[in-house]
Amino acid sequence: MTEIVALVPMRHESQRVPGKNFRSLLGQPLYVHILDNLLTCSEISKIVVDTDSDVIIEGLRDRFPEVKILVRPGHLCGDEVPMNEILLYDSAEVQADFYVQTHSTNPLLRPETISRAIQTFLENYPTHDSLFSVTRIQTRLWDALGHPINHNPAILLRTQDLLPVYEENSCLYIFGRESLVKRQNRLGEHPLMFEIEATEAWDIDEEIDFLIAEFLMSLRKSDPKST
Repeated sequence: MTEIVALVPMRHESQRVPGKNFRSLLGQPLYVHILDNLLTCSEISKIVVDTDSDVIIEGLRDRFPEVKILVRPGHLCGDEVPMNEILLYDSAEVQADFYVQTHSTNPLLRPETISRAIQTFLENYPTHDSLFSVTRIQTRLWDALGHPINHNPAILLRTQDLLPVYEENSCLYIFGRESLVKRQNRLGEHPLMFEIEATEAWDIDEEIDFLIAEFLMSLRKSDPKST
């Protein structure tokens, strides 16, 4: 059986939204939502949280005793430490065939989407050695120099007819350690894009994102098929 480990890094400090990883969202610390969803995925063998936060560690021990805690070493705690370095450390500490990395800041990510991403990756491996989630954008985009990216200004197409562009939304990454070590990057040589709807891929990065996520989650509770 393929062993798949979920890696969920959580720093104590946050620059834009203080303490966001354990801030309350609909009455629960933010990290609770993604962990509850990961625990629902039968494809995932183990969940690992890498953190430097005593608050999060205490909460995990109380509510999620099945989750493995990795206390982040001091040299990996700075704001400027690349995520790839943290993943290299985590994957060295916990062995698996493949790793699924996500964030506590993606509380709207559905368990079935996580499962579908894993299944899609396994079906396409080794042709694609990694997977990352994206959000489709179909609007008129321009670069910093005022050049059109995905449209011809002389031809006014409907936005739904424009060539789509895809944003890396940081919700999901799937990779093996061999590829991670070789590339020093969670994206391998031949990554596969995995599309997620924008409302499900909402990332909490600013204060207003908490309000939007709370609204979308409340809407989902009243109508599970709405978002």
